Amino acid sequence: MKNLFPFLFSLLFISATLLAQDATEIIKKADEKMHGVNSSYTEMKMTIIRPTWKREMTMKTWSKGDDYSLILVTGPARDKGIAYLKRKNEMWNWQPTIDRVVKMPPSMMTQSWMGSDFTNDDLVRQSSMVNDYTHKLLGSETIEGRDCHKIELTPTDNSSVVWGKLIMWVDKAEYINLKVEYYDEDDYLVNTMLGKNLKTIGGRFLATVTEIIPADEPGHKTRIEQVKMEFDKTISDDIFSIQYMKRAR
Repeated sequence: MKNLFPFLFSLLFISATLLAQDATEIIKKADEKMHGVNSSYTEMKMTIIRPTWKREMTMKTWSKGDDYSLILVTGPARDKGIAYLKRKNEMWNWQPTIDRVVKMPPSMMTQSWMGSDFTNDDLVRQSSMVNDYTHKLLGSETIEGRDCHKIELTPTDNSSVVWGKLIMWVDKAEYINLKVEYYDEDDYLVNTMLGKNLKTIGGRFLATVTEIIPADEPGHKTRIEQVKMEFDKTISDDIFSIQYMKRAR
């Protein structure tokens, strides 16, 4: 009997470790499916919806791993040319109307991206779902008729991320994020993200529409529709430079 307790403890430890590894692998597969293993290029339309008005804009995005990304606003005319660049831990914003590049501090990651319900961090991916969080498999639930893994993501000790925790529902068959709940450090629900309109784009079966819905602002919602996607094609490092950001079209 004395030897039984160490054995049971070891068994529980191994089981918990395997569950954590499984949860991390699920998050990694979902992230790579949406953003590519090495790189991605996307053309999208964003619609900001409010109780009395809505606004649309179009964008192009380039990304390379977790370290490099560029977002270029292509419309409407008043916003055309605005760009956001991420290079490792540094971020810049280009405002063509005032001919100015602004270096963005980490504190701006929690702020709204151009008046939408997405944060700067959501769009430029300053934090990594895979590397900046620990992952715990909570069980299974059905979302929109699809069987999903339910996973809790909590920040690692050495990460500086926007959220206190995330709860994510990932489709078991296709590794698609169908729902994400974003909580602050006090465990209050702030935003809910929904993945919709599942279809093949860029050779992959994905949610081509993403909606962010704030928890405490009725009638507010932001919708992103993926129009074109390309994955793991060669992207020059020159794209991820201040010089290119200022002249990108």
